[in-house]
Amino acid sequence: MAFITHKKIPFRINAALRSYLENYNREVTLPIDYRYLLRYDNAIPLYDKRGNDTLWETVFYAHSEIDEIYYALKTIYADLKADGDLSVMKHLYVDRVDVCSYGNSKPFRIRIVNKVNDNFDYFYVKNADASRIYGLELEHILSPNRISYLTGDETLIEEHIAGIPGDMFIKNYLYEPNLNTVRFCKEFVKFNERCFVRLLGDMHSSNFVVDITPDFEEIYYRIRSIDFDQQSYEGKKAVYLPQYFKQNNAIIEVGMKYLTSESVAQYQKEERSLISGRIRVERTRIQDLMNVMMEDTISLPENLERLKRELAQHYNNNNFLKCRSMGEVVMRSLELVSVH
Repeated sequence: MAFITHKKIPFRINAALRSYLENYNREVTLPIDYRYLLRYDNAIPLYDKRGNDTLWETVFYAHSEIDEIYYALKTIYADLKADGDLSVMKHLYVDRVDVCSYGNSKPFRIRIVNKVNDNFDYFYVKNADASRIYGLELEHILSPNRISYLTGDETLIEEHIAGIPGDMFIKNYLYEPNLNTVRFCKEFVKFNERCFVRLLGDMHSSNFVVDITPDFEEIYYRIRSIDFDQQSYEGKKAVYLPQYFKQNNAIIEVGMKYLTSESVAQYQKEERSLISGRIRVERTRIQDLMNVMMEDTISLPENLERLKRELAQHYNNNNFLKCRSMGEVVMRSLELVSVH
């Protein structure tokens, strides 16, 4: 089983990463930052429709500040969704600002509502962490998913990633008779492989969602990461393989029932081939990112040394032992995908 015993240390954005973010239009001037949102006056627990505590709290700001704060948040939403086109703001209002006090990053979640049709959306305001930014970029480049996010100084803005939370999917959907079990298990294998290749850790069922897409004849599933702060930080190889988290055991048990070892190996090869193709298409961007990441410090020395040894043994490749940083370990892993 995969276990994380210590809270992750956040890492600041260095000058090289900041330059990368500017070059690829991720860095903007924000009208309000994470620290300002901490100035709320009061907070109350947020409950779901069934009356269960969501572990989020809805926060309230001083009457003298609320209009300015909400206007700034709508401006950020326009930057995130409409490339700064402020005309989209006239039909929008901020319905709620929530804070998650139990998470590592204590994020704020902003609920935006269209007053014309009551349609709503969310986005998140967080403290910027270099690990999370590398995770978001690698997801954007190497996965089948596009990621919208912005940075501004020490603040990170992330879009909401829609889907059924993994723990809820296991509870309410995994054993449904209409579930295409083979298709779903195939997707989990591919998700497992993506996480391992790019070394994204801590993908237990609370940190991913399942996106269900009905087609004319079948239903398709995609598993998407929603938490990226454990990008190449831990030293244990198992942390980067979702199959080893006990929260995912129900999926593994179903997979063992419906998939053969030969089909699992086929799906792993398929996903590595797809990642290799994405690397070829985005060769310049991935090289720019890795040049920054390889010179950055985003883990502890003891974690780096342990992961190097475990991956060298896993791949029977001692080149991992020569890596000087977690970025170099990731680069070595991606090189193996490109070779094969």
